[in-house]
Amino acid sequence: MSMRGLFVNAKEIRHFEPGAVVFAEGSVGAEMFGVVSGVIELRHADQVVSQVGPEGTFGELGLIDRAPRSLSAVAIEASEVAVIDEPTFLYLVHETPTFALQVMRALSARIRQLSE
Repeated sequence: MSMRGLFVNAKEIRHFEPGAVVFAEGSVGAEMFGVVSGVIELRHADQVVSQVGPEGTFGELGLIDRAPRSLSAVAIEASEVAVIDEPTFLYLVHETPTFALQVMRALSARIRQLSE
C-alpha cells in the first residue's frame, strides 16, 4: 500500500486552509502528520526549511520525544493531513516496515537541511 493509501484511511484527517498553522515552533505535540493533499511548509523562525507534499510526513520529532517542536508547519495551499498518534505509528511500523524507513529518511533530510 502506498503512503497516500495509509494516510487516506487514517482515523483522523484535519483540513487546513492556506496560511493556517498546523503547529507552531516551540509548542509541544505528541503526534506527527502525513500529507494527504496540498502542501505544508516547514519553517524555522522566518526561514523556510522545506515543503512537504502528498505522501510526505512531518512532525516526527514531536511524536518521538515530545519535546517542544523545532519548526512551525503552515499550510501554503488547501491541505488535508492525516494525524498519526503513537498507537497508529506503532501499528504502521509493524504492518508496513517501509513506513518507518520513509519517516527516517524524511527526518534525516530535514536535519541535514537545518545544519547547512
